[in-house]
Amino acid sequence: MTLLKYKKLLFIILTIGLVSCSSPWDDKEGNGDVNLNVTLNEAISTTSETAEFGKLLTQTGYDKILAASKTYTVFVPTNEALKAVSTTILNNPEALKKFVENHIALSSYSSVRNTAEERIKMLSDKYLTFKGSTTIGDATIVAANHYAANGVFHIVNKALAPKLNIWEYVTSQGGTSAMSNYLLSLKEFSIYNADAIAKSTAVPGFLADSLSNSYLKNVYNLNNEKNSYTLFLMEDGGYDAEVTKMKPYLNKTSNNPAIDSTAIYSKYFTVRDMAFPKAYTKDQLPATLTSRFGVEFDVDKTQIVGEPIVLSNGIVYIMKKVDVKLKKRLVTTIIQGEKNWGYYGVRSRMLYRDKKGPTSPLYPDGLYNDLMVELPNLTKFTLFYQANDMFSVKYKIYWRAINDRTANLFEQQLAIGGKINTTITGFPVENITKTFPIVIVPLNYYEEVYIGDFQYTNAGYSGLISLIGGSKATSALTLDYLKFVPDLP
Repeated sequence: MTLLKYKKLLFIILTIGLVSCSSPWDDKEGNGDVNLNVTLNEAISTTSETAEFGKLLTQTGYDKILAASKTYTVFVPTNEALKAVSTTILNNPEALKKFVENHIALSSYSSVRNTAEERIKMLSDKYLTFKGSTTIGDATIVAANHYAANGVFHIVNKALAPKLNIWEYVTSQGGTSAMSNYLLSLKEFSIYNADAIAKSTAVPGFLADSLSNSYLKNVYNLNNEKNSYTLFLMEDGGYDAEVTKMKPYLNKTSNNPAIDSTAIYSKYFTVRDMAFPKAYTKDQLPATLTSRFGVEFDVDKTQIVGEPIVLSNGIVYIMKKVDVKLKKRLVTTIIQGEKNWGYYGVRSRMLYRDKKGPTSPLYPDGLYNDLMVELPNLTKFTLFYQANDMFSVKYKIYWRAINDRTANLFEQQLAIGGKINTTITGFPVENITKTFPIVIVPLNYYEEVYIGDFQYTNAGYSGLISLIGGSKATSALTLDYLKFVPDLP
């Protein structure tokens, strides 16, 4: 390349760079908008159709904030729209401040955007959805892109009073809704031991609310403004029917006779499947939904009472009932082989493997992880497992155990129950409830194998689950997963 051509190319690149680095406000200059020389507060207050909102800015002190150097977007209701605002808001200084904050966002949001839909955080800490170029929340923009020296304002046809979020709505229904009462009770009652620990050690700040209630911690934090959710809130009759349906399968004893643990856990396993991490409008509701716990049910729109309740972080549907079939509600428990919590033997003999084998419904790409003890050098080398959320029901038990390494004898057996006694010599598990027969794991067999049945009379913790190697020090063992399938009639 000649020197002259190089200089020309350099000039072109510098010119493009200067253009691309120009201020986003440059294209607003010289457009005849006199507000570019005044702050947002001044522009809103001196615009005839938004002057009343300007008075509210002054009343709440936000006139000074919108006169500062930071960049803001304000969605300004018309004077006519403000007439519809409740005096409960206007006459309460704290509520009025929140009301004004719910119209202001930090940064500049033009109606001309690359995204079809965007959730914008307002100064109220609520989020509003900016759809297309004309809709913010449930208001319509009637005059867009009024630029001022420190931001932009859009005139809207409706005041954007802050809505309750889903959890705030549930709280407001306390005393009138059995399902709401139960959800709120999980602030005091802990479903799992980890919940009690989280509640006692939580400190104020980020995520603290999600630790304050077992439902918010284990299902979804319905108090989180940033995300969107759907909650099906059943009326008392339908809710009670679903809880009653679950009681035979959530039998639990309590040390405190005043606490009905069976009822408490039957309620939890009913309501945990009623929340979803997306705000579904009525026309978006699918025919079936699957909860985060794998429970699938049909969405019967004929059971919706009234209109959906649109809230700041999602939608609540009041339902006469949500009928979930028991075979769907009582989900299968899968315990992964590589997730053992302990062992009897030597750690160095254990191989945690990343493998690829034939495809299956559980492994559509054939990739799986497992645990193999190929050379145990110990009789009855044992891997220890456990599970929560077992139902009081008879289970059919299967395992998938892969011997793809050697023709060496792989023999193992499953045992449920008992306790580990570390003070004795040799195999440490005592008082086993049930031991299943020894199974020889064939070479290169990738299918599930039926092991037998086991009846849990109490729901919850599975008890100790042991995978025990053979009686020879050379007897290897392996496990991809255990599967406990509820055996319902």
